[in-house]
Amino acid sequence: MIVPMSIRITEDEIDVTAETAALTRGRTDIGAVVAFTGICRDDEDGERIAALVLDHYPGMAETEIARHVEEAEARWPLLGVRIVHRVGRIKPGEVIVLAVTASAHRRAAFEAAEFLMDYLKTRAPFWKKVERAAGTSWIEARGEDDAAAARWRDRPKRDAAE
Repeated sequence: MIVPMSIRITEDEIDVTAETAALTRGRTDIGAVVAFTGICRDDEDGERIAALVLDHYPGMAETEIARHVEEAEARWPLLGVRIVHRVGRIKPGEVIVLAVTASAHRRAAFEAAEFLMDYLKTRAPFWKKVERAAGTSWIEARGEDDAAAARWRDRPKRDAAE
């Protein structure tokens, strides 16, 4: 079965409700939907920020995300996936990323969403700069994010009915 997959990178605001509805509309085979929404905080490393500025490598980012969605589909019995990621200037309180996974059962939807977010946080070709009153600076990768992503390497597939 071909799993409906949608990957979009946009400067526009993300409508979480509309994106989730688009994935599930008319579907009676879906028993679980997990939507992870990443929101811009007003601080970075304990300092107030004005905004995050995200950039990406057009074309490559979508291709890499699709590759990891396909890996998630191989690991879990998914019935649909939607990834929407913002680029550009994002102010505190605005949605940065949305990852929606659908499956017949909850465990697959939860684990696939977590897997995809661990990938997006550590491997997707996005660059993040923070704007503060004192100026701008690039945000470095964090070891704890790499550790979270590494735990999936040797993890076996789960039973679809869990």
